[in-house]
Amino acid sequence: MENLHQHIESLIFSSDTAVTKADLLECIKKLDTDAVINEDILSAVLEEIESKYKDDFFSFELRVIGGGYQFFTKPAYHKTVSILIGQKEKKKLSTAAIETLAIIAYKGPITKAECEAIRGVNSDYSIQRLLEKELIEVAGRIEDAVGKPILYKVTPLFLDYFGINSTKELPKLKDIMTPDDNNTIGEQNEVVSDLPPITIHREEEKVDETTEIPGE
Repeated sequence: MENLHQHIESLIFSSDTAVTKADLLECIKKLDTDAVINEDILSAVLEEIESKYKDDFFSFELRVIGGGYQFFTKPAYHKTVSILIGQKEKKKLSTAAIETLAIIAYKGPITKAECEAIRGVNSDYSIQRLLEKELIEVAGRIEDAVGKPILYKVTPLFLDYFGINSTKELPKLKDIMTPDDNNTIGEQNEVVSDLPPITIHREEEKVDETTEIPGE
């Protein structure tokens, strides 16, 4: 297939989560039914792509997580990217994100649907924020379930932050019931919904204020 490397790169680049070999093969076959490609060929191409982006010329790299492939910014450029997306060092999390993180830490690996069943609210935004902060990662998929839902678990960064070696060392829930003002992970105000904040510009005050508005 012509430009196979580029097609695979574009599929991985456009995905918000890790893309498995099965997903890549399915997409390529739908794109070109005459394409002669199997898992061995795909593995060889992925290795070449992974090697390509290890070069210092590129600011991002291809990583294997949870049995899938995803592009990540290299550590040397994390601070640069954080400036663009308005993050500050050691940013706090919203209450919604903390709830989601706690469920994944204690119940993970867990699917988004299972997490939402516990919280009783959509968790798309919280999970995306936690993935961006590298506090959670893809742990695989439930292959025999409808839609092959993605599983999420906490990352080594999460364990490092709390000074533990595994989630088995997490305190019992009864021992960590503390007031909300003891949250040291975040600086966002508490929100009722799981939707991103809406920014309101108040020109008459000559300042920009960000207001958290609950979703309907």
